Amino acid sequence: MGWHWCGVFALRSRPELPGSRDSVIFESTRLERNKHRNQSAELNARQGDVETEETGLGARVLGDEGGKAWPPRKAESCGATMQRWSPGGRGARLAFPRASGGGQVGPGGRGRGGRKGCGRGRRPSGRGAPAAGRTPSRGSPAPRVPAAPLQVGHRGTMQDYPGFSPSVDAEAIRKAIRGIGTDEETLISILTERTNAQRQLIVQAYQAAYGKELKDDLKGDLSGHFKELMVALVTPPAMFDAKQLKKSMKGVGTSEHALIEILTTRTSRQMKEISQAYYTVYKKSLGDDISSETSGDFRKALLTLADGRRDESLKVDEQLAKKDAQILYNAGENRWGTDEDKFTEILCLRSFPQLKLTFDEYRNISQKDIEDSIKGELSGHFEDLLLAIVRCARSMPAFLAERLHQALKGVGTDEFTLNRIMVSRSEIDLLDIRAEFKKHYGYSLYSAIKSDTSGNYEITLLKICGRDD
Repeated sequence: MGWHWCGVFALRSRPELPGSRDSVIFESTRLERNKHRNQSAELNARQGDVETEETGLGARVLGDEGGKAWPPRKAESCGATMQRWSPGGRGARLAFPRASGGGQVGPGGRGRGGRKGCGRGRRPSGRGAPAAGRTPSRGSPAPRVPAAPLQVGHRGTMQDYPGFSPSVDAEAIRKAIRGIGTDEETLISILTERTNAQRQLIVQAYQAAYGKELKDDLKGDLSGHFKELMVALVTPPAMFDAKQLKKSMKGVGTSEHALIEILTTRTSRQMKEISQAYYTVYKKSLGDDISSETSGDFRKALLTLADGRRDESLKVDEQLAKKDAQILYNAGENRWGTDEDKFTEILCLRSFPQLKLTFDEYRNISQKDIEDSIKGELSGHFEDLLLAIVRCARSMPAFLAERLHQALKGVGTDEFTLNRIMVSRSEIDLLDIRAEFKKHYGYSLYSAIKSDTSGNYEITLLKICGRDD
């Protein structure tokens, strides 16, 4: 049986042999639908809703409302597709195409874990990894891992390398780590001067040429914090965040500040992709691990963020802001005790622009800043989490600059935090983070890294940082 489309109606009929009258009608109708889609995209572009631009990697969509991009056309060479994306319609997303069977496309068009050929990536859906907080049913199929896109903005320190050749870079890296001794200078030069999308193509070319995982060879030849940083650079973003979350909950104790930082600074779509990657690697949902390692209102708020349900619209509703501000006031300052659930619901689900307006309205109602109210009404890690959300809503670069300052100040260095922020924000807003660091602390991030680190680890971090301010 098959479905034939005629306008808006679907007619069910027996399957026909290729070349039969019904199959020809089906193919003709499919082509007609694609034609209408392309016409709609061109009309939207002329009306100013979206602006399309042809690149060597296919079509990309620029400056779309609310950060939602028109699906890009598949690249002719199975390369990375690029969508302009960020809160505000700025920035870009890089996504690697997937094999039609669900695996990532490798060199030669063969998808690892899927069928041969270029496939279209699928967005996370009800199939695959369970939502955070849900345990997968027994006997359920293994989830499909989505392409690991990287939120890319105009304010990163890393740009696409001109004249890029994955095979040439893969060969140079192989020579640098082969035999006695390692040419760290070559490794640093290549991996810090390519974007994450380009580094993933190098990883694929390396695997195809030498039958080995690049990260495994790096682990075998390097050591210490330098090794961890170089491996982070060749890891897909969603997988990198998933491993960071696992490490923060692994062993005795939990690194609550790492959990808070990751879950408050990632977009809803990124959180869904991280949850998929987490389940693929650890065969356990992110929500289950959060539930087992945390408790109380802190756990509830983390699970809400991990579900990736925050509104990311740029539009703000003044009436909703006034209503939410009154709810927050009634839940805290204006009553005996605190209704923590109201704080969780509003701060974990409203968009950051909406929260900024809500905090302004809250000050008008209570004559207090929302941060002061949170500090007075709440405590512990739940307080830390809500304060982090407030600071991210007001200025995410300033929040991350504070995290870097804490990682670098005093005796010893928090390399776990330093590596994560430098790598994950290098193509998004590291320039803004640098500016906030200098503004708040009176000296540059570059100089702070230079004074607290050494050797090849220092050289790599400084290359990612860009330059002194």
